[in-house]
Amino acid sequence: MHFVRRRRLIIAIVGSAIALLVLMAVGLYGLLRGPANASRTEVPANEASVSPTLPLRIGQPQPVAGTSDPVLFARSVARALFTWDTRHESGPAAWAQVLVDAADVDEAAAVASDVRGYLPIAEMWQQLRAFGTLQWFELQSVTVPDAWSTALEQAAPGQLPRGATALTIVGTRHRAGTWNTEVTRTERQVSFTAFVACPGLDPCALLRLSQLDRPLE
Repeated sequence: MHFVRRRRLIIAIVGSAIALLVLMAVGLYGLLRGPANASRTEVPANEASVSPTLPLRIGQPQPVAGTSDPVLFARSVARALFTWDTRHESGPAAWAQVLVDAADVDEAAAVASDVRGYLPIAEMWQQLRAFGTLQWFELQSVTVPDAWSTALEQAAPGQLPRGATALTIVGTRHRAGTWNTEVTRTERQVSFTAFVACPGLDPCALLRLSQLDRPLE
């Protein structure tokens, strides 16, 4: 009888341990995936591309390129917006600051609010840091949305800054983290619109960002 009870106890302990490991694995994938979205699906990266170590180290936040070319500026904004590494000593605020620094002075507070919608909140950042999570961006296209011409026609004189334009960016967001020495990766197509002002030869400035996956069409 004692042997049977001991055996049942051992089975219960082993079963609980396995369940805990499964929950931890699912939790890691959930963190890497990020919030669910009805129109976009996060999928695991190709198993053949998963290496035993994290694919790269982001380093530190990089400033947005100082350029008068709106497309080059938008590309740099996209990379800054989706690139971060929780292994860096700074928190999400440091990665957001490079985008705020590139904002138009009058729109800096609004841009800061927009950027917060793209970055993990502080609590989630700490959870992701436990897995050494990093994120990077693979750009696919930068285009001027059709609706922007209509917006220009309907804008009152002086309503828009000089050189204002909208650029819709489409690309793939990659995330990777390590759990129990194994690297887990996910990828997800994303899109958004950056509203920028590029007045002549002066460097462009960031005006606003659309919500994630709700670009101007």
